[in-house]
Amino acid sequence: MNRFTLKWDIGPAEEGTLVREFLKTRGISKAALTDIKFHGGAIEVNGQHASVRHQLRAGEELRVFFPVEERSEGMMAEDIPLCIIYEDDAVLIINKEANMSTIPSREHPAGSVANALLSHYDKQHLASTVHIVTRLDRDTSGLMLIAKNRFVHHLLSKQHQQKAVKRTYEAIVHGKIVEREGMIDAPIGRKSDSIIERTVCEDGQRAVTHFKVIDSTYHKTHVALELETGRTHQIRVHMAHIGHPLLGDSLYGGRRDEMKRQALHSKSLTFYHPILEKEMSFTIKLPSDMQEVLRHT
Repeated sequence: MNRFTLKWDIGPAEEGTLVREFLKTRGISKAALTDIKFHGGAIEVNGQHASVRHQLRAGEELRVFFPVEERSEGMMAEDIPLCIIYEDDAVLIINKEANMSTIPSREHPAGSVANALLSHYDKQHLASTVHIVTRLDRDTSGLMLIAKNRFVHHLLSKQHQQKAVKRTYEAIVHGKIVEREGMIDAPIGRKSDSIIERTVCEDGQRAVTHFKVIDSTYHKTHVALELETGRTHQIRVHMAHIGHPLLGDSLYGGRRDEMKRQALHSKSLTFYHPILEKEMSFTIKLPSDMQEVLRHT
């Protein structure tokens, strides 16, 4: 099985630096080094085992082999096609279709992105489990960011927590939004009589959504949205809160005569690739069901 490996060619600027100090500057923590040492990973310099106390020399090649990852016994690989937008050894960007869960649940124990990823990794002989950075609701379509190993997941999750991973959504909502753009700052919490539904409530967690109208008629509005926070169902709850529920979102007051699922799509994604050390941006089109509704608006 293939496992995640990082390689660096040491230059004059790193001359005399200890391996552990060099790796620390690359985001590999003391805990990660312990995991590498005691769980089947390895550190090599010029193809030979090396200690973290080794002093690097210009011209040397340093490699870090990360441990094989154990998978949950309860999650099975399923040969389900994925729409892959970008892939390298560290990350995967997919365009998730609607009616597909991110991970298995009691209601939908199979057919998820996670099940499909395990099959995809098996075909690559990759010793990795599922590390999803940006989740989407089952009936929300669009771009998802996935790390292909635990180390990259840690780095991308830190970016996500620091709001450095940027996502833009597009939605179609009921009614005409009069303001061309605005901000919704309303706390969101779990509805007292439901394990699924969320609502705006005083004791909820702070939630901020920014919106900009793309086009509108008297009956519906096509809107772009960005999240300042990432609460469960945030866009759906906030749009319903201001009187403009998403088309098809029956949980929050939307009608299903034109859309059979919530009209919400993760359209663009920007993040800093921690291994390639550069910013990457992706944008995709709206899915056909949303395009069809807009054509008849």
